[in-house]
Amino acid sequence: MKTTCPYCGVGCGVEVDAADRSVSGDRQHPANLGRLCVKGSALGETLGQEGRLLWPQVRGQRVSIDRALDVVASELQTIIAQHGPQAVAFYASGQLLTEDYYVANKLMKGFIGAANIDTNSRLCMASAVVGYKRAFGADAVPCCYEDLEQADVVVLVGSNAAWAHPVAWQRLVQAKQQRPEMKLVVIDPRRTASCELADLHLALRPGSDGALFAGLLNWLAIQGGIDQTMLPHLANVDSTLAACADWDLAAVAHTCQLADADIIAFWQLFTTQPRVLTLWCMGINQSQTGSDNNNAILNVHLLSGKIGRPGCGPFSLTGQPNAMGGREVGGLANQLAAHMGFSPQEVDRLGRFWHSDRVARQPGLMAVDLFRAIERGEVKAVWIMGTNPAVSMPEGNRVAEALRRCPLVIVSEVSAVTDTSAFADVLLPAQAWGEKNGTVTNSERRISRQRGFVAPVGEAKPDWWLLAQVAQRLGYGAAFDWQHPHEVFVEHAALSGFENAGSRAFDISALATLSREQYDQLTPVQWPVNAAAPHGSSRLFATRHFYHPDGKARLLPVGIPILSAPARHYPLLMNTGRIRDQWHTMTRTGNVTRLMQHYDEPFVLLHPHDAAAHGLGQGDLTRVQSTLGWWCGRVMIDNGLTRGQLFIPMHWTRQFSAQANVDGLVAARSCPVSGQPALKQTAVRLQPLRPQWQGWLWQRARCDPQQLDYWSRVPQSGVQRYVLAGQGDPAAWLHQQPGMDELEWQQAHAGQQRHMLGWRDGVLERAFYAAPWLPEIDHAFVAQAFSLPPGSAQQRHALLGGRPEQGESQGRTLCSCFGVGELAIRRAIDQGCQTAAALGAALKCGTNCGSCIPELKQLIAAHTVAQ
Repeated sequence: MKTTCPYCGVGCGVEVDAADRSVSGDRQHPANLGRLCVKGSALGETLGQEGRLLWPQVRGQRVSIDRALDVVASELQTIIAQHGPQAVAFYASGQLLTEDYYVANKLMKGFIGAANIDTNSRLCMASAVVGYKRAFGADAVPCCYEDLEQADVVVLVGSNAAWAHPVAWQRLVQAKQQRPEMKLVVIDPRRTASCELADLHLALRPGSDGALFAGLLNWLAIQGGIDQTMLPHLANVDSTLAACADWDLAAVAHTCQLADADIIAFWQLFTTQPRVLTLWCMGINQSQTGSDNNNAILNVHLLSGKIGRPGCGPFSLTGQPNAMGGREVGGLANQLAAHMGFSPQEVDRLGRFWHSDRVARQPGLMAVDLFRAIERGEVKAVWIMGTNPAVSMPEGNRVAEALRRCPLVIVSEVSAVTDTSAFADVLLPAQAWGEKNGTVTNSERRISRQRGFVAPVGEAKPDWWLLAQVAQRLGYGAAFDWQHPHEVFVEHAALSGFENAGSRAFDISALATLSREQYDQLTPVQWPVNAAAPHGSSRLFATRHFYHPDGKARLLPVGIPILSAPARHYPLLMNTGRIRDQWHTMTRTGNVTRLMQHYDEPFVLLHPHDAAAHGLGQGDLTRVQSTLGWWCGRVMIDNGLTRGQLFIPMHWTRQFSAQANVDGLVAARSCPVSGQPALKQTAVRLQPLRPQWQGWLWQRARCDPQQLDYWSRVPQSGVQRYVLAGQGDPAAWLHQQPGMDELEWQQAHAGQQRHMLGWRDGVLERAFYAAPWLPEIDHAFVAQAFSLPPGSAQQRHALLGGRPEQGESQGRTLCSCFGVGELAIRRAIDQGCQTAAALGAALKCGTNCGSCIPELKQLIAAHTVAQ
């Protein structure tokens, strides 16, 4: 069965053997050509009932699906009747399929009559949408993945693609191996895994990207970098060049805190090479000047003519699997379906197509404003679909409190327990990957099919079906009377071509006549797909015709960068982002054992001088505090950071750790145009955590510990593992936990160390290891004892010691694809493996998705220096 990966915006094709649920890359899919990252390779391990929401619930009570839908419709109807349609909101997700998104948008904007439907894509791509629309007149990414192989220069800005988009990254790695003359410039405040391939790394001041590209625009004008043949196709050239005239080398160097020579090297590469491809992601978008950052990049591509040709163009990397599909159907509050806006003509057009006189006539509430309206009591009902805003939104604690006070919270969700579902009045079980059926659109505008190949668990239903059922109960039955996602898709496709005639970039009208069989067999295709391009379109703007009414693209003067500065009491600047093996808030990846091996607890990366200044070392615990709250995790020293900056991953939630929701520290400051929150620059301070003991606890059932300074959880096969830190006597703390008195205890004390095993009828129930420091324990060995109990006194004694009688620990897992640990890799290096290829030949590490190769190279380099 061919389907599509549900993680990042690369949109990899996946082949699944339905018999054993094994997963492999689809060699025919143009996005990945058979490659998969470690998350995609582990998709088979996410199937099944464990952790799933199986049944509908209304205020904590299990009910039938019909009863739950009746409650949703009845209570929505009451709120609309009493307070009007503006009192209702939907908050959707880039995890939804296009068909789900289309139905949600149609119901909210077309029939309820308010535009209060926004999406977690607001946190991801909203600034890119604004940038493209202002420049091109349409939200249209002009590039394709083949450009990675054809570029002379690739500029990677605000993206650690090696970890966030690993399959696209591996295409770039292979292209550079085949064409060593290709240059890679990485623009990022910290040295990430992506920098291992870079010819030039510009570690600029956080938030100063706009100045760097404004300076480049000025340089193009002065140094003859303008494509004169492009000028007839551009508007606002003179005013934009005048606005950037002050951004000379000295001003840029001062603002960005970069060396003159490095800036000139980048500007010269961009100017002199004919094919330049710029890739960017959250470092550009998640900013108070996110929209202007995007237009600063688009300006230089337009003025230099580096667009619409193979190997060049401005290419925003979409964060989610269907953020692009959500943009197509109007999933953002400030747009209508099929890339239409709120002009009277567009509202009228959509009303005639949908046969509705209730189409919303003005934009709705964007994400931050939406949750503020819930907090104020203006929005009294919110339906949250497939996302976790209590964790992912800035000021997460404030969002959680708003949801707690909201009269009606509806959550359609795959997972039984999330930070957001804790506030749900109505829980609706949604189908997950492998069960649902529809389409997604990736970063390069490629529409691919997600196909169901396993039976839904419990009473899980497709999101589009849940929405349509509620719409019918609200009295809109004729407009929502679909029986299959194919019917939704062809309506969506027909709307894209309705009264279009080339005026809107998004047009897939050639797919509007697909039969059910053709829909089921649909192969990946890039839009536009219409009469002029029946087989799709790999690149846009080759003819230099754009979608503003005059057919021209627009240059745009960009504002002065807003540079966050540390404060007296908060002297450090916090950056947030993704790590390699996790996804969003870990509701799926956090339950896969091998995806929790690379980094298994929340951590903060610190520059060695900052760590030393606070009395912190590798592996210590610390609190990170902002004016809004605090976070707790483990210190990791990283020379790749600039002094005064730190980095914390975005993924951990209250389901996995005591106090690790990093977005709770981030203020809800947004780009005023796009509404996208600025999640990258927060002033913070450190407060070392000094527990009297640290330890490990394995137990069969999840029961999160209490009365501790710190804990973090990792699910393992048949057991939960906790890392702990606390005060007082660890053994006394343990015996205060539920169920401990029922067990027979085996104990060993050595100085201040405490090792304890709890047994019931010869079956291991608890394993506990504590000391004033964090004990070194073989985690796999202990976890195995819960499924294969030791059979002899000698084996029990080894288990009490936390290590097998023979053999040694593998250390932290670096290669999750093949489970290769750091210690095994170090041994192989000591034995002569001096390249990543040699390590791959010896241990297989780095030979699948390649995401661990930068870390392999770092270990090799460290070994060389040590010698």
